[in-house]
Amino acid sequence: MSSESNTGARSLAVKLANVTKTFGRHTAVNDLSLAVPAGSVYGFIGPNGSGKTTTLRMILHIFHPDHGEIEVLGERSTRAANDRIGYLPEERGLYKKMTVRRVLAYYAALKGMNSRDAREAIGHWLAKLGLEQWANHKVEALSKGMAQKIQFISAVIANPQLLILDEPFTGLDPVNLEVLRSAILEQRRQGATVIFSTHDMTMAEQMCDFVFMIYKGRKVLDGTLAAIQSSYGADTVRLRVEGGAEALRGMEGVQIVRDLNQCQEVRCAGDPQDLLKTLAARTRVHLFEAARPSLHDIFIRIAAPAPGEASHA
Repeated sequence: MSSESNTGARSLAVKLANVTKTFGRHTAVNDLSLAVPAGSVYGFIGPNGSGKTTTLRMILHIFHPDHGEIEVLGERSTRAANDRIGYLPEERGLYKKMTVRRVLAYYAALKGMNSRDAREAIGHWLAKLGLEQWANHKVEALSKGMAQKIQFISAVIANPQLLILDEPFTGLDPVNLEVLRSAILEQRRQGATVIFSTHDMTMAEQMCDFVFMIYKGRKVLDGTLAAIQSSYGADTVRLRVEGGAEALRGMEGVQIVRDLNQCQEVRCAGDPQDLLKTLAARTRVHLFEAARPSLHDIFIRIAAPAPGEASHA
C-alpha cells in the first residue's frame, strides 16, 4: 500500500530511505521510507507526538537523521535545495514590530528574490488573500487568521518547487480555511509539490493524492485514499434508526457503534445486508448506507488507545 508503487515513471520530489531519528532514548522516527511524487499533494497524518513534525524537519534539514538517506528535489547534500522550498512551521513566527510589506520583503530576500520581483509578488499575494489594506500595518495589529495568511505568503513568495506546511489549517475559521485551501491547490496546479500535516481527516481526504500515517515513529499507512480504504474492506455502515445508538448495542454482528447524534456509524462483521434485515425486523430504519471506512475511522482504528492504555498527549 506504499505510494512508491504508485509513482511509476514519475520523478520524486522527496525520497526517504530507512530513516531513523532519536532524541536521547526516545526514537521519534523508526526506519521510515517514503517516496513523494513530484507535483502531488501528500498528506501526513498521525497522533500528536507520532513523528510527523520530526519527519518534516528532517526533509528540511533542520534535523539530521541518525541513520538512512534523504533526497530532496534531487539533492542529498545538506540544505542544497532549500532555496526551492517553502515552509510554514507549526509554531507560527513573524516579526511583530515590522509592517506586513516589510516582513514579506524580508522573506523574499532570504530566498534570493530581487526587490522588483518581490514587490510584484507581495502585491499579488496580498490582493489574492484579501490583505491589501493591511500592507503597511504592523504584524502585531493583525488577527490570528490574517497573521496565518501572511505566514503562508512568506512560504510561497518565491514560487517554491516544494511547499511544506505543518498544520496549515489550525485555528482558521471556515472562510479563511477555504481561502488557504484554494491557495494551496493553486500552488499544486502551478507545478509545486505540496506536503502538509493535518489532524483534519476530511481535509486530507479531499485534498491529498497520497496519505501517509505515522504512529509511534513507524509508517502504518502510505498510499492513495482508495487503496487505503480498500485494504480495510467495506465493513462500515452509516445509519439512522428509531432508538438511536441504544437500539444497536448488543446486536449480533455489530462490533463498534459511533454515535454521531444525527446518525450512527457501525462497524459490522459479516454481510451488511444481514444487519439491515435484523434491524428492519426490530425497529424503523430511516437511513442505511454501506460504505468503505472513512480516513477518520481508519485513524481511530490504528491510534485509539487500548482499554487501560493512556492516550497520546
